[in-house]
Amino acid sequence: MGKREFDHKFFLVREDVLPEAMKKTLEAKALLEKGSAESIWDAVQQVDLSRSAFYKYKDTVFPFHTVVKEKIISLFFFLEDKPGALSKLLGIVASSKCNVLTIHQTIPLQGRANVTLSLDITEMNVDMDELLAKFRRLEFVAKVEVLSSGG
Repeated sequence: MGKREFDHKFFLVREDVLPEAMKKTLEAKALLEKGSAESIWDAVQQVDLSRSAFYKYKDTVFPFHTVVKEKIISLFFFLEDKPGALSKLLGIVASSKCNVLTIHQTIPLQGRANVTLSLDITEMNVDMDELLAKFRRLEFVAKVEVLSSGG
């Protein structure tokens, strides 16, 4: 049986061993965050990267300093619309000693809703892999992704 989508682990990797496309993805994300690029198209043009490579890596590579310095993470959830779903998510947040900074939930359409949580993970008592695994074990979680880390 192959690795399931939610069995991902995180690693710290030195920049000089990263593939060029990952380095350029980080550069493009920095341009977008600073407002030096008006769109993804503009950012990838500035760093000479294909849009497909950007989309492949954008949610998988992050600058180390943003994770360590700020201790803030934003998570995106695609949830089945079930009573108590958000409450159960927040229960995991609380039991993991994370602090909710923001919550955004869309109106459920066709039985599904999107939820974005920004969390202060300064006091978190589990590692990131375990936190994500706890969320993914919930029967109503169709998808969870790390949108960003840092402030």
